[in-house]
Amino acid sequence: MNWQQIWVAYMTIVRKEVTRFTRIWQQTLLPPVITTSLYFVIFGSLIGPRIGSMEGYRYMDFIVPGLILMSVITSAYANVSSSFFGSKFQRSIEELQISPTPNSVILLGYVTGGMARGLLVGLVVTIVAIFFSRLSVHNVFVMLSISMLTALLFAMGGFLNGLFARKFDDVSIVPNFILTPLTYLGGVFYSIQLLPDFWQAVSHLNPILYMINGFRYGFLGISDIPLGISYLIILLFIAALFTINLRLLNKGYGIRS
Repeated sequence: MNWQQIWVAYMTIVRKEVTRFTRIWQQTLLPPVITTSLYFVIFGSLIGPRIGSMEGYRYMDFIVPGLILMSVITSAYANVSSSFFGSKFQRSIEELQISPTPNSVILLGYVTGGMARGLLVGLVVTIVAIFFSRLSVHNVFVMLSISMLTALLFAMGGFLNGLFARKFDDVSIVPNFILTPLTYLGGVFYSIQLLPDFWQAVSHLNPILYMINGFRYGFLGISDIPLGISYLIILLFIAALFTINLRLLNKGYGIRS
């Protein structure tokens, strides 16, 4: 395939993915916005005044970046894992694999669709957050780059979940038992400086901690983690997941077996 054909194949997959989640926007876009709005009301408006300030900011303002990125993470992951497993279940992925389309293009097409959903949900949640907090941006580049890299990372994570899933229940196991706990323990609602030394060290094993703190720096200019370390961790995980996904896809793991 030449570059023009590769581009057409890539955009076809992306268009299909975007059309899929926008067509059922009541299920893909609305629920995370409602859930995050409830977080704003409960943790920000009701509990926040009792807590006071965190790292020199109102509690509501402190948790907003984490809540926005949490919606990006869950939406990007869920989109790719469910969509790719659906393609496996319908056996349409086999037709795509026997076409001249390179597996790397198939992978990037699905991942881009997941990124689109994650970032779109994040944008809507950000607009909602304006009504609950005094939202300000400290560094636009950091905010945008961290959100895009995080969406890319978890879209690839969703692809890996879709590869390993054997039945529909398998698609929800990782988000429920791994992704959600890691997100809640990733510093969304608190600064790890509040934790004892031992639990601070344990928290540093959570990759989501680096993403949330990097994103919070983009908004507030504060972070428990050096910004360079946050970028390094995210890029390393992206490289690892891309390599693993592409290798499994080339072997036909979970598709031909």
